[in-house]
Amino acid sequence: MIPASFGYARPSTVEQAVQALAEGGDDVKVMAGGQSLIPVMRLRLAAPETVVDLSQVAELRGVRDDGDAIVIGAMTTHHDVLTDPLVRQFAPLVAEATETVADRQTRARGTFGGALAHADPAGDLPAVALALDAEFVLAGPGGRRTVPAAGFFVDYLTTALEEGELLVEIRIPKLSGEWGVRYEKFNRVAQAWSIVAVAAAVRREDGHIAEARIGLTNMGPTPLRASAVEAALAGAEASPETIAAAARAAAEGTSPTSDLNAQADYRQHLAQVLTRRAVTAAAGM
Repeated sequence: MIPASFGYARPSTVEQAVQALAEGGDDVKVMAGGQSLIPVMRLRLAAPETVVDLSQVAELRGVRDDGDAIVIGAMTTHHDVLTDPLVRQFAPLVAEATETVADRQTRARGTFGGALAHADPAGDLPAVALALDAEFVLAGPGGRRTVPAAGFFVDYLTTALEEGELLVEIRIPKLSGEWGVRYEKFNRVAQAWSIVAVAAAVRREDGHIAEARIGLTNMGPTPLRASAVEAALAGAEASPETIAAAARAAAEGTSPTSDLNAQADYRQHLAQVLTRRAVTAAAGM
């Protein structure tokens, strides 16, 4: 199908983009890579009055070292994130998850910030951002503000972005110490959305798990932390038995949906299995 008619703005700076959002009318959509927006516009499931295209805002691209964190520009493509040496060194969990996003063509066009701002609960990156305690830098008419990942994802396809704001960069704290990571994804066919996925980061000390961070994908309307599992693993012996016992709590506090891909109870089962696999691999076992 053909989209409904719309106004079009292509700013070259963040300030111009914020201004375009303010002047765009009652229904304005931001286009990053366009991998989510364009299909729904073609189906006329979305008919924005104005589309603000960020493709020419150079300052929103790239990865930089910022001391205790790396900073990823919102318009950095999945391909560039995946191949960036800073990401590989300091945020390997991001690289692992990004490698599972759709196909090469989509990764060449889709953007890191666009996927996070879209906030699809089946998307691979939100749970990773949550597990790594990432921070989101937003720009709007009142200036810039920073929102932690725990407060950024509000509901299904809904974030803390307010009217007139756009996501400009994501700050990911560097993992210091002896960390291992793993992203385990279960999907129906290759290149498909996650039915369930688990992002795990584990820090070991003296044969024990000093800390575990676990993010769950598609186990509710937003990404979730498997808090009960994290608490059970903190300070525990790093053994297959301990990990398996802790992973049984992975579905606590979740609210997965039932759909054509899987029933809710099956998703809860998958969360336990994938958590055990992810934590075991991240713990180097």
